[in-house]
Amino acid sequence: MIKLFLKKGREDSLLRFHPWVFSGAVAGMAGTPAEGDLVAVHAADGTYLACGHYQIGSIAVRILSFSGDPQSPAFWTDAISAALQLRRRVGLYGSPDTDCFRLVHGEGDGLPGLIIDWYAGVAVLQAHSVGMFRAKGQICEALKTVFGDALQAVYDKSSGTAPFNAGLQLLDGYLYRAPDFAKAESVVQENGNRFLVNWEEGQKTGFFLDQRDNRALVGRYASGRRVLNLFCYTGGFSIYALSAGAARVCSVDSSARAVHLLERNVALGGFSAHESVCGDALDYLAQVPEGAYDLMVVDPPAFAKHRGALPNALRAYRRLNAAAIARVAPGGLIFTFSCSQVVDKIAFAELVFSAAAQTGRSVRILDRLCQGADHPVNIYHPEGEYLKGLLLYVE
Repeated sequence: MIKLFLKKGREDSLLRFHPWVFSGAVAGMAGTPAEGDLVAVHAADGTYLACGHYQIGSIAVRILSFSGDPQSPAFWTDAISAALQLRRRVGLYGSPDTDCFRLVHGEGDGLPGLIIDWYAGVAVLQAHSVGMFRAKGQICEALKTVFGDALQAVYDKSSGTAPFNAGLQLLDGYLYRAPDFAKAESVVQENGNRFLVNWEEGQKTGFFLDQRDNRALVGRYASGRRVLNLFCYTGGFSIYALSAGAARVCSVDSSARAVHLLERNVALGGFSAHESVCGDALDYLAQVPEGAYDLMVVDPPAFAKHRGALPNALRAYRRLNAAAIARVAPGGLIFTFSCSQVVDKIAFAELVFSAAAQTGRSVRILDRLCQGADHPVNIYHPEGEYLKGLLLYVE
């Protein structure tokens, strides 16, 4: 491995096991690595610290190991086995009523730049770095070793996540298929609720697995309520509400493809008290009569994907939440979320406070919400806690 040396005094974050080396901390290198190569990171005095994937940008190295050897044949098998063991211990793998979950969550599982979601035997992979993209073959072989006959297919969906300017062949496709496997979607179970997941055409890997626990919480409160699910995608929250006995549910999304899958999911469950709307969520909300819904789910896409977009994103979140708080029925509940990593928990709570103040209504926080246990946060990498939410009670 090529050696990378840090500036004097810049090793502290690695000594605290933070998995990133920023470019500003780099003093020099003994050689010229290509993007995605493994490099050994050393302190200014030559002390070995860690090794990881080299990349061009503000993050110069994503650390894979502080002690082991990522070049070892067992590295990927051991890492994926450890990730699976965590999912087994939190009751996901082997569960009788849940067969979909996140198997590898980047830094949270010690594999920065790698996402793998599991859908009833299909592993959908997304590489967010050149190093992980180049390691796809090894990762696929490790999945085959760890899961054996339980693995039906490995689908690479990195075209929208891997660096587009790195000269990579960004074509989604199957890295492995069992001899009898020939499908682009599957019916999966989550807490006993059934969903159609299309990993080839759907957003992200096909489903938003991070909201599993929050969907279950919506189910706890939905019985007998009139529910509005904004930015519904394929209807995760809607299905839980219908299954729990909601009086009626309206689901809104701007994507016609998502609404089509939503309606198939509603039909799959045999539900009737449902209305779907293909359109802009904020425009729809502006037309909703006050008091028409007594439970709202506000789960927009990331309004800020980088810090430069933060001011506009905060204004958008504030406007959206103010509209929901103003229109929910007295005694109503609002589940509101942000998945923008650059909007931290404090900033999100402050913008919701500001939105509530605009309406003049009395609002209380009943619960603070986050991502599920299959999206673990490395305690040395707090940036991994990207999903934050609040359950509001509006007088």
